[in-house]
Amino acid sequence: MKRHSKWKSKKGKPEMTIKVRYTGGVLKPLEPIELAEGEEVTVTIAPLPSQPHADWLTRTAGCWAGLLDGEKLKRAIYESRSLLTRPEPLL
Repeated sequence: MKRHSKWKSKKGKPEMTIKVRYTGGVLKPLEPIELAEGEEVTVTIAPLPSQPHADWLTRTAGCWAGLLDGEKLKRAIYESRSLLTRPEPLL
């Protein structure tokens, strides 16, 4: 997932953003990098969210408030699962 910006670095090469993983004290690229052996670069670290999909819970918290009677729903669920409403098994 290389993203090259329209801006050029001082050496005229495009800047790139890549994902890396920190393992054993070393940043390891998760994709190929177009660098010459021994070339020095500047690295900016911006952590990714640990759970990218977890934010939906925060954004939607309380959306159903006042739209649903929770106690009525629970009673309906328990009634639908009640053993008394099921036919007696034939043995």
